[in-house]
Amino acid sequence: MISAAVLFLAACGAPPKPAAQQAANEQASYFQVPQNQIDHLKIEEARRITWASTVRTTGTVDWDADHTTQAITQVNGPITKILVDVGAHVTEGQPLLYVSSPDVADAISTYKKARNRQDYSKKTLDRQKDLLDHKVIATKDLEAAEQDYNDSGAEVENDLQALKILGVTQQEIDDARKQGTTIDPHLAVRSPISGVVVQKLVTPGLVIQAGSTACFTISDVSTVWVQGHIYDRDLESIRVGDAVDETNSSFQQGFHGTVGYIEALMDPATRTTNVRIVTKNQNDWLKKDMYMDAVIHTRTARNVLAVPTSSILRNDDNLPFVYVEVEPRKFAQRLVNLGAQQGNDTEITGGLKEGEKVVSEGSVFLQFANTIQ
Repeated sequence: MISAAVLFLAACGAPPKPAAQQAANEQASYFQVPQNQIDHLKIEEARRITWASTVRTTGTVDWDADHTTQAITQVNGPITKILVDVGAHVTEGQPLLYVSSPDVADAISTYKKARNRQDYSKKTLDRQKDLLDHKVIATKDLEAAEQDYNDSGAEVENDLQALKILGVTQQEIDDARKQGTTIDPHLAVRSPISGVVVQKLVTPGLVIQAGSTACFTISDVSTVWVQGHIYDRDLESIRVGDAVDETNSSFQQGFHGTVGYIEALMDPATRTTNVRIVTKNQNDWLKKDMYMDAVIHTRTARNVLAVPTSSILRNDDNLPFVYVEVEPRKFAQRLVNLGAQQGNDTEITGGLKEGEKVVSEGSVFLQFANTIQ
């Protein structure tokens, strides 16, 4: 390596000038590479290409509110038994806890009375039909019995619906009827969806209120929301449905999502607009409040001047530069301004023109030769 660099130094001109003088003195500040060494360098032109604009942001993980709900009981009473804890995977309809409720007992009693009245009305109707066949009663008496039977059936349906609203299942009602036993007044509070218990909000013995006491929060964590923050300058580029690549330094694997919603209002504290990214949560790794880095791939295309990223080096002042072939086998050091990066290319916003040739491979070797000069 050093011997090859010495060959370069034998053909070197003066070291590069400061950036302000560089363009005027470029002819005097170059490396002239010997013919037998030129094959070690790869040279490419600065070219214009069309890029889909990307927006980088950070965000925090949140539960998917469209697939998150609370388990709320429809009755009053004390909790007698809790069956699940935080982190448990549950299915829709699975019992989460039991409540001993006088509301259920009253509803069961009302339903049983309605059933007894329906049975009695049915016997009365059958008897009236027999009496009418024997010309003992008038037709209007049979019609009255039929009306009474229909009314009792409607009452049974109403009371049955009330039991179902309270959470008593049809299976429990049917089993109690077949076995001739009473319906258990200990009501099961069931999971409204399949998912994971992410919050437990009650304790054993707590007296809960119908329709107001939230017992658990259940979330389907197969998808989560990442709440990103977008500055004003990027808002016009982002659309609902844009693809998003997300990373977290704790995981080697990346995550993928789409922009699901763009907030209508700006946060006055951060001067940013919230963007909701609906993200597939592979292996359930993403947890609420985790930090994520996100790259939003917008559908806004722009034409940029780009060079291979491998052609860009940094000088002692940490300023980016490239080696430009100003003449055959003659190379000058040129300071450049950098823009975005996509794949193996980097945008150049200043310092180069389209068609100028840069060293894409071997530029480190040229920089080393210049350093030991």
